[in-house]
Amino acid sequence: METKAIKEMYCNMGISEQIYDFSENILKGLKERFEKIDENAEYNQMKVLQAMQKNKVAEMHLSGTTGYGYNDEGRDTLEQVYADLFKTEAALVRPQIMCGTHALNIALSANLRPGDELLSPVGKPYDTMDEIIGIRPSKGSLAEYGITYKQVDLLEDGSFDFENIKKAINEKTKLVTIQRSKGYASRPTLSVERIGELISFIKGIKPEVICMVDNCYGEFVEKIEPSEVGADMVVGSLIKNPGGGLAPCGGYIAGRKDCIEQAAYRLSSPGLGKEVGATINVNKDFYQGLFLAPTVVAGALKGAIFAANVYEKAGFRCIPDAKEERYDIIQAVELGTKEGLVAFCKGIQAAAPVDSFVTPEPWAMPGYDSDVIMAAGAFVQGSSIELSADGPVKEPYAVYFQGGLTWYHAKFGIMMSMQKMYEKGLLKIN
Repeated sequence: METKAIKEMYCNMGISEQIYDFSENILKGLKERFEKIDENAEYNQMKVLQAMQKNKVAEMHLSGTTGYGYNDEGRDTLEQVYADLFKTEAALVRPQIMCGTHALNIALSANLRPGDELLSPVGKPYDTMDEIIGIRPSKGSLAEYGITYKQVDLLEDGSFDFENIKKAINEKTKLVTIQRSKGYASRPTLSVERIGELISFIKGIKPEVICMVDNCYGEFVEKIEPSEVGADMVVGSLIKNPGGGLAPCGGYIAGRKDCIEQAAYRLSSPGLGKEVGATINVNKDFYQGLFLAPTVVAGALKGAIFAANVYEKAGFRCIPDAKEERYDIIQAVELGTKEGLVAFCKGIQAAAPVDSFVTPEPWAMPGYDSDVIMAAGAFVQGSSIELSADGPVKEPYAVYFQGGLTWYHAKFGIMMSMQKMYEKGLLKIN
Protein backbone atom coordinates (compact mmCIF):
# COMPACT_ATOMS: atom_id res chain seq x y z
CA MET A 1 0.00 0.00 0.00
CA GLU A 2 2.79 2.42 0.95
CA THR A 3 4.71 1.73 -2.26
CA LYS A 4 1.52 2.34 -4.26
CA ALA A 5 1.01 5.70 -2.51
CA ILE A 6 4.58 6.77 -3.29
CA LYS A 7 4.19 5.73 -6.93
CA GLU A 8 0.99 7.74 -7.18
CA MET A 9 2.80 10.76 -5.74
CA TYR A 10 5.53 10.51 -8.38
CA CYS A 11 2.90 10.11 -11.13
CA ASN A 12 1.05 13.17 -9.84
CA MET A 13 4.38 15.06 -10.05
CA GLY A 14 4.79 14.25 -13.75
CA ILE A 15 6.70 10.94 -13.75
CA SER A 16 5.25 8.31 -16.08
CA GLU A 17 4.72 4.74 -14.93
CA GLN A 18 7.41 3.55 -17.40
CA ILE A 19 10.08 5.84 -15.95
CA TYR A 20 9.09 5.05 -12.36
CA ASP A 21 9.21 1.26 -12.83
CA PHE A 22 12.49 1.47 -14.76
CA SER A 23 14.06 3.51 -11.95
CA GLU A 24 12.78 1.33 -9.12
CA ASN A 25 14.12 -1.83 -10.75
CA ILE A 26 17.59 -0.28 -10.92
CA LEU A 27 17.43 0.94 -7.31
CA LYS A 28 16.95 -2.63 -6.07
CA GLY A 29 20.55 -3.38 -7.05
CA LEU A 30 22.05 -0.36 -5.27
CA LYS A 31 21.23 -1.26 -1.66
CA GLU A 32 24.77 -2.36 -0.69
CA ARG A 33 26.44 0.69 -2.26
CA PHE A 34 24.05 3.01 -0.47
CA GLU A 35 24.79 1.30 2.85
CA LYS A 36 28.51 1.90 2.31
CA ILE A 37 27.82 5.60 1.63
CA ASP A 38 25.80 5.84 4.85
CA GLU A 39 28.66 4.25 6.80
CA ASN A 40 31.08 6.81 5.37
CA ALA A 41 28.69 9.65 6.23
CA GLU A 42 28.44 8.43 9.81
CA TYR A 43 32.24 8.47 10.14
CA ASN A 44 32.48 11.99 8.74
CA GLN A 45 29.59 13.17 10.90
CA MET A 46 31.45 12.03 14.00
CA LYS A 47 34.60 13.72 12.68
CA VAL A 48 32.77 17.05 12.40
CA LEU A 49 31.21 16.64 15.84
CA GLN A 50 34.59 15.83 17.35
CA ALA A 51 36.19 18.96 15.84
CA MET A 52 33.33 21.18 17.03
CA GLN A 53 33.37 19.78 20.55
CA LYS A 54 37.16 19.90 20.80
CA ASN A 55 37.06 23.63 19.98
CA LYS A 56 34.21 24.24 22.44
CA VAL A 57 31.85 25.78 19.92
CA ALA A 58 29.43 27.85 21.96
CA GLU A 59 26.27 29.86 21.36
CA MET A 60 28.27 33.09 21.31
CA HIS A 61 30.25 31.77 18.30
CA LEU A 62 27.07 31.78 16.21
CA SER A 63 26.89 35.58 16.23
CA GLY A 64 28.82 37.69 13.73
CA THR A 65 30.67 40.97 13.80
CA THR A 66 30.45 44.19 11.82
CA GLY A 67 32.95 46.83 10.79
CA TYR A 68 36.53 45.61 10.75
CA GLY A 69 35.63 42.33 12.39
CA TYR A 70 38.27 42.49 15.09
CA ASN A 71 38.02 39.82 17.80
CA ASP A 72 35.47 37.72 15.91
CA GLU A 73 35.55 34.63 18.14
CA GLY A 74 33.05 32.74 16.01
CA ARG A 75 35.14 33.23 12.86
CA ASP A 76 38.42 32.32 14.55
CA THR A 77 36.95 29.21 16.19
CA LEU A 78 35.40 28.06 12.92
CA GLU A 79 38.80 28.36 11.24
CA GLN A 80 40.29 26.18 13.94
CA VAL A 81 37.48 23.65 13.44
CA TYR A 82 38.33 23.50 9.73
CA ALA A 83 42.05 23.16 10.51
CA ASP A 84 41.30 20.21 12.81
CA LEU A 85 38.96 18.59 10.29
CA PHE A 86 41.54 18.82 7.53
CA LYS A 87 44.42 18.07 9.93
CA THR A 88 46.27 21.24 8.92
CA GLU A 89 48.14 23.95 10.80
CA ALA A 90 45.72 26.72 9.88
CA ALA A 91 42.65 27.61 7.83
CA LEU A 92 41.01 30.65 6.26
CA VAL A 93 37.20 30.38 6.16
CA ARG A 94 35.58 33.63 5.07
CA PRO A 95 32.38 35.04 3.58
CA GLN A 96 34.61 37.48 1.66
CA ILE A 97 35.77 34.54 -0.50
CA MET A 98 33.16 34.65 -3.24
CA CYS A 99 33.44 31.16 -4.71
CA GLY A 100 35.84 28.27 -5.35
CA THR A 101 37.46 30.08 -8.27
CA HIS A 102 38.11 33.10 -6.05
CA ALA A 103 39.57 30.90 -3.30
CA LEU A 104 41.94 29.29 -5.81
CA ASN A 105 42.98 32.69 -7.16
CA ILE A 106 43.76 33.89 -3.62
CA ALA A 107 45.81 30.79 -2.83
CA LEU A 108 47.75 30.99 -6.10
CA SER A 109 48.40 34.73 -6.26
CA ALA A 110 49.31 34.80 -2.55
CA ASN A 111 51.97 32.13 -2.84
CA LEU A 112 53.45 32.88 -6.27
CA ARG A 113 55.77 35.73 -7.21
CA PRO A 114 57.04 37.12 -10.54
CA GLY A 115 59.48 34.66 -12.07
CA ASP A 116 57.83 31.62 -10.43
CA GLU A 117 56.22 28.83 -12.42
CA LEU A 118 52.92 27.08 -11.81
CA LEU A 119 52.59 23.43 -12.84
CA SER A 120 49.43 21.40 -13.39
CA PRO A 121 50.38 17.69 -13.61
CA VAL A 122 46.77 16.55 -14.19
CA GLY A 123 45.97 18.33 -17.45
CA LYS A 124 44.16 21.60 -18.00
CA PRO A 125 42.27 22.88 -14.96
CA TYR A 126 38.61 23.85 -14.90
CA ASP A 127 37.55 26.44 -17.47
CA THR A 128 37.27 29.34 -15.00
CA MET A 129 40.97 28.91 -14.16
CA ASP A 130 42.02 29.79 -17.72
CA GLU A 131 41.87 33.53 -17.15
CA ILE A 132 43.40 33.34 -13.66
CA ILE A 133 46.45 31.55 -15.06
CA GLY A 134 46.52 33.46 -18.34
CA ILE A 135 45.82 30.50 -20.64
CA ARG A 136 43.25 32.90 -22.03
CA PRO A 137 44.50 36.50 -21.68
CA SER A 138 42.69 38.42 -18.97
CA LYS A 139 43.21 41.49 -16.81
CA GLY A 140 45.13 40.67 -13.63
CA SER A 141 46.10 37.13 -14.65
CA LEU A 142 49.14 35.42 -13.17
CA ALA A 143 50.76 35.71 -16.61
CA GLU A 144 50.50 39.52 -16.40
CA TYR A 145 52.57 39.34 -13.22
CA GLY A 146 55.31 37.31 -14.89
CA ILE A 147 54.26 33.92 -13.53
CA THR A 148 54.66 31.18 -16.12
CA TYR A 149 52.60 28.02 -16.48
CA LYS A 150 53.30 24.44 -17.50
CA GLN A 151 50.91 21.56 -17.90
CA VAL A 152 51.33 17.81 -18.17
CA ASP A 153 48.30 15.94 -19.44
CA LEU A 154 47.15 12.64 -18.03
CA LEU A 155 47.86 9.56 -20.12
CA GLU A 156 45.03 8.09 -22.22
CA ASP A 157 44.11 5.61 -19.49
CA GLY A 158 43.81 8.44 -16.94
CA SER A 159 47.09 7.65 -15.15
CA PHE A 160 49.80 10.20 -14.32
CA ASP A 161 52.54 10.86 -16.85
CA PHE A 162 55.34 10.60 -14.29
CA GLU A 163 58.11 10.82 -16.89
CA ASN A 164 56.95 14.17 -18.27
CA ILE A 165 56.01 15.49 -14.82
CA LYS A 166 59.61 14.93 -13.76
CA LYS A 167 60.84 16.75 -16.88
CA ALA A 168 58.45 19.67 -16.25
CA ILE A 169 59.69 20.36 -12.71
CA ASN A 170 62.54 22.86 -12.79
CA GLU A 171 64.22 25.56 -10.70
CA LYS A 172 61.28 27.95 -11.34
CA THR A 173 58.55 25.51 -10.26
CA LYS A 174 57.11 27.06 -7.10
CA LEU A 175 53.60 25.64 -6.87
CA VAL A 176 51.80 22.57 -8.21
CA THR A 177 48.01 22.68 -8.62
CA ILE A 178 46.10 19.41 -8.55
CA GLN A 179 42.43 19.47 -9.45
CA ARG A 180 40.63 16.63 -7.69
CA SER A 181 37.39 16.74 -9.65
CA LYS A 182 37.04 16.31 -13.40
CA GLY A 183 35.47 19.70 -14.16
CA TYR A 184 34.29 19.87 -17.79
CA ALA A 185 36.62 17.08 -18.83
CA SER A 186 36.17 13.37 -19.40
CA ARG A 187 39.08 12.35 -17.17
CA PRO A 188 38.57 10.40 -13.96
CA THR A 189 38.22 12.21 -10.65
CA LEU A 190 41.26 11.63 -8.46
CA SER A 191 40.98 9.66 -5.24
CA VAL A 192 42.76 10.98 -2.16
CA GLU A 193 45.07 7.97 -2.38
CA ARG A 194 46.08 8.83 -5.96
CA ILE A 195 46.59 12.48 -5.02
CA GLY A 196 48.90 11.30 -2.22
CA GLU A 197 50.94 9.22 -4.67
CA LEU A 198 51.32 12.20 -7.00
CA ILE A 199 52.34 14.57 -4.19
CA SER A 200 54.86 12.05 -2.88
CA PHE A 201 56.40 11.75 -6.35
CA ILE A 202 56.61 15.54 -6.79
CA LYS A 203 58.05 16.13 -3.31
CA GLY A 204 60.63 13.41 -4.03
CA ILE A 205 61.90 15.54 -6.93
CA LYS A 206 61.55 18.98 -5.31
CA PRO A 207 60.62 18.86 -1.59
CA GLU A 208 60.10 22.61 -1.19
CA VAL A 209 57.44 22.91 -3.92
CA ILE A 210 53.97 23.89 -2.64
CA CYS A 211 51.31 21.31 -3.55
CA MET A 212 47.80 22.77 -3.70
CA VAL A 213 44.67 20.67 -4.23
CA ASP A 214 41.47 22.10 -5.68
CA ASN A 215 39.15 20.14 -3.40
CA CYS A 216 35.86 21.41 -4.86
CA TYR A 217 33.10 18.75 -4.91
CA GLY A 218 35.27 16.27 -3.00
CA GLU A 219 34.87 17.14 0.69
CA PHE A 220 33.42 14.32 2.85
CA VAL A 221 33.18 11.91 -0.08
CA GLU A 222 35.97 9.84 1.47
CA LYS A 223 37.03 9.41 5.08
CA ILE A 224 40.23 11.42 4.55
CA GLU A 225 41.08 14.66 2.74
CA PRO A 226 44.08 15.52 0.48
CA SER A 227 45.71 17.50 3.31
CA GLU A 228 46.20 14.17 5.11
CA VAL A 229 48.35 12.80 2.27
CA GLY A 230 50.79 15.67 1.84
CA ALA A 231 48.88 18.60 0.30
CA ASP A 232 50.22 21.95 1.56
CA MET A 233 46.91 23.64 0.79
CA VAL A 234 43.38 22.38 0.14
CA VAL A 235 40.96 24.87 -1.36
CA GLY A 236 37.19 24.81 -1.75
CA SER A 237 33.87 26.61 -1.78
CA LEU A 238 31.25 26.82 0.96
CA ILE A 239 28.45 26.84 -1.61
CA LYS A 240 29.57 23.32 -2.43
CA ASN A 241 30.01 20.36 -0.07
CA PRO A 242 31.21 21.82 3.25
CA GLY A 243 28.52 24.51 3.35
CA GLY A 244 25.87 21.82 3.58
CA GLY A 245 23.42 23.92 1.56
CA LEU A 246 23.11 26.50 4.35
CA ALA A 247 26.22 28.63 3.84
CA PRO A 248 25.02 31.64 1.80
CA CYS A 249 28.49 32.36 0.39
CA GLY A 250 32.15 31.85 1.21
CA GLY A 251 35.15 29.64 0.65
CA TYR A 252 38.02 28.07 2.54
CA ILE A 253 41.76 27.50 2.27
CA ALA A 254 43.30 25.07 4.77
CA GLY A 255 46.94 24.11 4.99
CA ARG A 256 50.43 25.04 6.11
CA LYS A 257 50.55 28.06 8.40
CA ASP A 258 52.86 30.09 6.15
CA CYS A 259 50.72 29.42 3.05
CA ILE A 260 47.51 30.40 4.88
CA GLU A 261 49.14 33.54 6.26
CA GLN A 262 50.08 34.59 2.73
CA ALA A 263 46.52 33.90 1.59
CA ALA A 264 45.09 36.01 4.43
CA TYR A 265 47.29 38.97 3.46
CA ARG A 266 46.16 38.58 -0.14
CA LEU A 267 42.47 38.38 0.79
CA SER A 268 42.58 41.40 3.09
CA SER A 269 45.70 43.57 2.92
CA PRO A 270 49.39 43.45 3.80
CA GLY A 271 49.63 44.21 7.50
CA LEU A 272 46.05 43.13 8.24
CA GLY A 273 45.86 39.43 7.35
CA LYS A 274 43.50 37.25 9.36
CA GLU A 275 42.80 39.88 12.02
CA VAL A 276 40.04 41.60 10.07
CA GLY A 277 36.96 40.50 8.18
CA ALA A 278 33.47 40.96 9.56
CA THR A 279 31.23 37.90 9.39
CA ILE A 280 27.97 39.91 9.66
CA ASN A 281 25.32 37.19 10.23
CA VAL A 282 26.83 34.13 8.52
CA ASN A 283 28.59 32.32 11.36
CA LYS A 284 25.52 30.30 12.38
CA ASP A 285 24.95 29.14 8.79
CA PHE A 286 28.62 28.26 8.36
CA TYR A 287 28.62 26.13 11.51
CA GLN A 288 25.26 24.49 10.90
CA GLY A 289 26.02 23.87 7.22
CA LEU A 290 29.30 22.18 8.12
CA PHE A 291 27.47 20.06 10.72
CA LEU A 292 24.97 18.87 8.08
CA ALA A 293 27.52 18.48 5.27
CA PRO A 294 28.37 14.75 5.68
CA THR A 295 24.70 13.77 5.41
CA VAL A 296 24.04 16.15 2.53
CA VAL A 297 27.08 14.86 0.62
CA ALA A 298 25.85 11.28 1.16
CA GLY A 299 22.52 12.16 -0.49
CA ALA A 300 24.32 13.79 -3.41
CA LEU A 301 26.53 10.71 -3.86
CA LYS A 302 23.50 8.42 -3.96
CA GLY A 303 22.00 10.67 -6.63
CA ALA A 304 25.16 10.51 -8.73
CA ILE A 305 25.33 6.71 -8.55
CA PHE A 306 21.63 6.41 -9.36
CA ALA A 307 22.07 8.70 -12.38
CA ALA A 308 24.98 6.65 -13.72
CA ASN A 309 23.06 3.42 -13.38
CA VAL A 310 19.85 4.59 -15.06
CA TYR A 311 21.56 6.45 -17.89
CA GLU A 312 24.07 3.69 -18.58
CA LYS A 313 21.21 1.20 -18.72
CA ALA A 314 19.52 3.55 -21.22
CA GLY A 315 22.61 3.39 -23.46
CA PHE A 316 24.54 6.58 -22.61
CA ARG A 317 28.20 6.86 -21.66
CA CYS A 318 28.61 7.88 -18.02
CA ILE A 319 31.74 9.21 -16.31
CA PRO A 320 32.30 7.69 -13.81
CA ASP A 321 30.51 4.57 -15.01
CA ALA A 322 27.80 2.81 -13.03
CA LYS A 323 30.16 0.59 -11.05
CA GLU A 324 33.17 2.88 -10.38
CA GLU A 325 34.11 4.13 -6.93
CA ARG A 326 33.23 7.76 -6.24
CA TYR A 327 35.69 10.50 -5.30
CA ASP A 328 33.46 13.54 -5.86
CA ILE A 329 29.75 14.28 -6.21
CA ILE A 330 29.75 15.01 -9.96
CA GLN A 331 28.22 12.70 -12.52
CA ALA A 332 28.86 13.33 -16.19
CA VAL A 333 26.55 11.87 -18.84
CA GLU A 334 27.41 12.21 -22.53
CA LEU A 335 24.04 12.86 -24.17
CA GLY A 336 25.35 13.24 -27.73
CA THR A 337 23.04 16.03 -28.87
CA LYS A 338 22.18 19.60 -27.97
CA GLU A 339 18.53 18.54 -27.71
CA GLY A 340 19.41 15.85 -25.16
CA LEU A 341 21.49 18.27 -23.08
CA VAL A 342 18.71 20.86 -23.02
CA ALA A 343 16.00 18.29 -22.22
CA PHE A 344 18.04 16.86 -19.33
CA CYS A 345 18.56 20.30 -17.79
CA LYS A 346 14.90 21.18 -18.23
CA GLY A 347 14.05 18.05 -16.25
CA ILE A 348 16.34 19.01 -13.37
CA GLN A 349 14.82 22.50 -13.34
CA ALA A 350 11.29 21.13 -13.36
CA ALA A 351 12.11 19.01 -10.30
CA ALA A 352 13.35 21.98 -8.24
CA PRO A 353 11.68 23.32 -5.08
CA VAL A 354 12.51 26.88 -6.20
CA ASP A 355 11.92 28.16 -9.76
CA SER A 356 10.49 24.85 -10.98
CA PHE A 357 8.40 26.84 -13.48
CA VAL A 358 11.49 28.40 -15.11
CA THR A 359 12.85 27.04 -18.40
CA PRO A 360 16.66 27.06 -18.64
CA GLU A 361 18.28 28.07 -21.94
CA PRO A 362 21.93 28.08 -23.08
CA TRP A 363 23.74 31.44 -22.74
CA ALA A 364 27.21 32.97 -22.95
CA MET A 365 28.38 32.77 -19.33
CA PRO A 366 31.45 34.77 -18.19
CA GLY A 367 34.56 32.61 -17.87
CA TYR A 368 33.51 29.99 -20.47
CA ASP A 369 34.48 29.62 -24.13
CA SER A 370 31.08 28.36 -25.34
CA ASP A 371 27.42 28.74 -24.46
CA VAL A 372 26.51 26.96 -21.23
CA ILE A 373 23.14 25.71 -20.00
CA MET A 374 22.54 25.61 -16.27
CA ALA A 375 19.62 24.22 -14.31
CA ALA A 376 19.13 24.81 -10.60
CA GLY A 377 16.36 25.65 -8.24
CA ALA A 378 18.47 26.55 -5.27
CA PHE A 379 17.79 28.21 -1.92
CA VAL A 380 21.32 29.64 -2.18
CA GLN A 381 21.93 30.93 -5.69
CA GLY A 382 24.81 29.07 -7.32
CA SER A 383 25.01 26.42 -4.61
CA SER A 384 26.16 23.25 -6.36
CA ILE A 385 25.61 21.02 -3.32
CA GLU A 386 21.96 21.68 -4.14
CA LEU A 387 20.55 19.74 -7.07
CA SER A 388 21.84 21.24 -10.29
CA ALA A 389 23.03 20.33 -13.76
CA ASP A 390 25.00 22.18 -16.37
CA GLY A 391 27.12 21.67 -19.41
CA PRO A 392 28.80 23.49 -22.28
CA VAL A 393 26.87 23.36 -25.53
CA LYS A 394 29.55 21.58 -27.54
CA GLU A 395 30.62 18.03 -28.36
CA PRO A 396 30.09 15.49 -26.79
CA TYR A 397 27.16 17.41 -25.23
CA ALA A 398 27.96 16.13 -21.76
CA VAL A 399 25.84 17.20 -18.83
CA TYR A 400 27.40 17.52 -15.38
CA PHE A 401 24.97 16.65 -12.65
CA GLN A 402 25.63 17.19 -8.96
CA GLY A 403 24.13 17.77 -5.58
CA GLY A 404 20.84 17.26 -3.87
CA LEU A 405 20.22 18.37 -0.28
CA THR A 406 18.31 15.12 0.18
CA TRP A 407 18.62 11.80 -1.63
CA TYR A 408 14.90 11.84 -2.42
CA HIS A 409 15.14 15.14 -4.25
CA ALA A 410 18.18 13.93 -6.21
CA LYS A 411 16.22 10.80 -7.16
CA PHE A 412 13.23 12.84 -8.35
CA GLY A 413 15.47 15.19 -10.33
CA ILE A 414 17.10 12.34 -12.22
CA MET A 415 13.74 10.72 -12.91
CA MET A 416 12.39 14.04 -14.22
CA SER A 417 15.43 14.48 -16.49
CA MET A 418 14.70 11.03 -17.93
CA GLN A 419 11.03 11.94 -18.29
CA LYS A 420 11.79 15.05 -20.36
CA MET A 421 14.16 13.12 -22.62
CA TYR A 422 11.66 10.25 -22.92
CA GLU A 423 8.91 12.65 -24.01
CA LYS A 424 11.21 14.05 -26.72
CA GLY A 425 12.05 10.57 -28.01
CA LEU A 426 15.69 11.00 -26.94
CA LEU A 427 15.73 8.15 -24.42
CA LYS A 428 14.65 4.54 -24.80
CA ILE A 429 14.08 2.23 -21.86
CA ASN A 430 13.62 -1.53 -21.79
